[in-house]
Amino acid sequence: MASRSPDDLVDAARAVGVTDERVLGALRATPRAAFVPPEHRHSAYVDEPVPIPHGQVTTQPSLVARMVSQLAPRADHRVLEIGTGYGFQTAVLARLAAHVVSVERWPDLAEAARRNLAARGVANVLVVVGDGTRGAPDWAPYDAVVVSAAFPEVPAPLVAQLRVGGRLVQPIGPGGYERVTLFVRTRHGLRERGLVTLAHFVRLYGEHAYPERP
Repeated sequence: MASRSPDDLVDAARAVGVTDERVLGALRATPRAAFVPPEHRHSAYVDEPVPIPHGQVTTQPSLVARMVSQLAPRADHRVLEIGTGYGFQTAVLARLAAHVVSVERWPDLAEAARRNLAARGVANVLVVVGDGTRGAPDWAPYDAVVVSAAFPEVPAPLVAQLRVGGRLVQPIGPGGYERVTLFVRTRHGLRERGLVTLAHFVRLYGEHAYPERP
């Protein structure tokens, strides 16, 4: 039987080791059904990725929880998200941080996310269309950065826009099977702090990652 409520996603997150009660509470309070295409709402509370346009998929909710918990966002933090999708992870982050800037490369996905967030009354998020590998320097520095696409290296602009002591989570790999990795910014650059999990992600495209597809 398909899962039918956010509590099922919280259970899935606990099952993979998420213990941060703030993150679990944000997951419970964010109705995933409001952040998936209408034809997938019946399976919104199954802990699986959901297809969205342009060959993209949403991140599995338990993986969202794992990545967000490693960011350790606080109520006074400004967070940069690369890859908005339909806005579910964005909405979770918005419950945990003071402000979220989310960069989406596809204008129609960005607009869908804006509508979804507005419909839920999420007001502390700015969704911008652009090259996520360039970050969003107009609102930097950030206390945390999360990247929802894969590349073997962290794009240099994202490092530059992260404050010293800030955390960054990115899938490291070629796209398809990655090491989701936690980094911390030091005065000398990024320092790897550990493996979050192994996972499958789409590739990161842009000036500082894979060349844009025609």
